[in-house]
Amino acid sequence: MDTTRRAAELNLSKETAMRVKSSFVGGLAAVLFSGMLGAQPVTAPASEQVISDSYIYLLSRLLVLRQQQLDFKEGFKWNQLMHRKPGEVAWPNPNLDVAYSEAWVTVDEKSCALVTVPKISGRYYTMQFLNGWGETVLNLNERLYPQHPYGEFAVCLRGADVKLPAAALRVDVPVKNMRVLSRVELGANWDEAVALQKKFEIRSTGKPVPPKVPHTVMFDIGELPGVEAFESAQAALDSEADINPGMENMQASTRMIALAVKDPAERQRVDQVVRRKAFADLNQAMLTIAGSPKHNGWVLPKISGSYGSDWLMRTLINDGGIWANVPEEVIYYKAFVDPDGQRLSGDHSYTLHFSKEQLPAQFATYFWSVIAVDGVHRRVLPNSLKRYLISKESHLQYAQDGSLTLYLADQKPANAPEGNWLPTPKGLSYSLTFRFYRGQGAVAQRTYFPPALLRQ
Repeated sequence: MDTTRRAAELNLSKETAMRVKSSFVGGLAAVLFSGMLGAQPVTAPASEQVISDSYIYLLSRLLVLRQQQLDFKEGFKWNQLMHRKPGEVAWPNPNLDVAYSEAWVTVDEKSCALVTVPKISGRYYTMQFLNGWGETVLNLNERLYPQHPYGEFAVCLRGADVKLPAAALRVDVPVKNMRVLSRVELGANWDEAVALQKKFEIRSTGKPVPPKVPHTVMFDIGELPGVEAFESAQAALDSEADINPGMENMQASTRMIALAVKDPAERQRVDQVVRRKAFADLNQAMLTIAGSPKHNGWVLPKISGSYGSDWLMRTLINDGGIWANVPEEVIYYKAFVDPDGQRLSGDHSYTLHFSKEQLPAQFATYFWSVIAVDGVHRRVLPNSLKRYLISKESHLQYAQDGSLTLYLADQKPANAPEGNWLPTPKGLSYSLTFRFYRGQGAVAQRTYFPPALLRQ
């Protein structure tokens, strides 16, 4: 483990990082040694920092498992695509610009998933595959497969020996079990988008044995679990390998704590540390998205969709808006506070002004939008107009000089065009997500930031 790099990621000193490493390795050695002797594991108590880090690491997996259990409780079946009505999704911070279809897919050494993608022109689409940690392992679309942008694909486990239809393009993935989301841009013609959405299909070439969905701790997004998370650690970690490099120490420390909490006194201590320190560490990291670039009050996540060794970013994004895609598909900007550093609130009114030279449409190959979600459950803000975002489809009105001003307020400001106003009810704190699908120009180069929100 590169302790200097880990210290930088967690804002720790090198000395502290060395203690973390010592705790990881020493604790694991003690567990293994005691297991060899047939005795109960004897380990030094994990430090508070190790408990916090391990909890946040594990939470990434538990958030996916939480959604998986909810999905199958709703009626999902393996290798069957469920087409959602526009806006009918049940996870935090959804994108309401697209029609979603969803599935859980399993493949194995003798069976692949045959996927049908319809022909779509001039409208954004993708079929995204993610593993059990929220890592994007595949997208099917014209960007990645310009010579085969539609038709039949065979999604196969790497190394699988399967006879496939001649017309199917084989695409290998590194995992057996995946969450699938297809997205079709709604645009101005929703009926056409929904018709295209329903042409996506998934079926299996053989008879893969579906895995059992682990029963792990269930929780409300607004009230994360305490020590119960570690009581689910073995099932969570055993049911899905972490494909990212360098995660052995994080896995070891998490398993070590999971064993330790079998002792009532240690269970109580770990629960207190989680609720006092891990929650605080998580909340602090969320406000800056782990130190991502920030300008004009907007944060640009340094990575999304595929996280490498950055387990902290993975957890933050799974918590803040699960199923995020990679930057090549969509670039996200987040805003949590106003220019004075106060949390965004429906008790205040804000404007967002774009000069003619900085209009958002020029930075998106397909579309852009800004959506507000509440600060607890990351759900859209209720309002009588059922208006939850502003986009190019919002009947926007531009000023005579070509500029654009958006308004966020409980009541429509007197000078605000109807389509330029996003209702933000009083009494609710919220965050904003600005999306650019297939970012281009300064957005793709990651040098652009939306203008500052101005409190009125």
